[in-house]
Amino acid sequence: MSKPTITVSRIDMERIEALLERLPAADAAKLDALRAELDRADVVEPAAMPAHIVTMNSIVTFQDESNGEQLTLTLVYPAAAGAPGTVSILAPVGSALLGLARGQQIDWPTPDGRKRRLKVLEIAYQPEAAGHYHR
Repeated sequence: MSKPTITVSRIDMERIEALLERLPAADAAKLDALRAELDRADVVEPAAMPAHIVTMNSIVTFQDESNGEQLTLTLVYPAAAGAPGTVSILAPVGSALLGLARGQQIDWPTPDGRKRRLKVLEIAYQPEAAGHYHR
């Protein structure tokens, strides 16, 4: 399955790139998949972001198609990660969700080398759709 097109807001892109630049080299090497996602993203201004796209600080419900498990998580920057119901953009599943549209699927490798297929079911909150452009 080829990777779906993703859409990322300009502000999210700038913040994530700045975050990646500050990481130690050992950590940065583990984030090649995130860099690859960013490299292929369509970048739009926050005010032009469609409401059905997962952006930073979105609350998204997705399904692991291998076991039918549904999760609802808020996609956050590392400083806010660790709270219940959050996933860091630096975590594999966080990287996978960024920029996906409702209904899209993506295959994502797990730490044990298998692949999980994630499908975005719902976006309960997206900052851009709510008019929260500077968060």
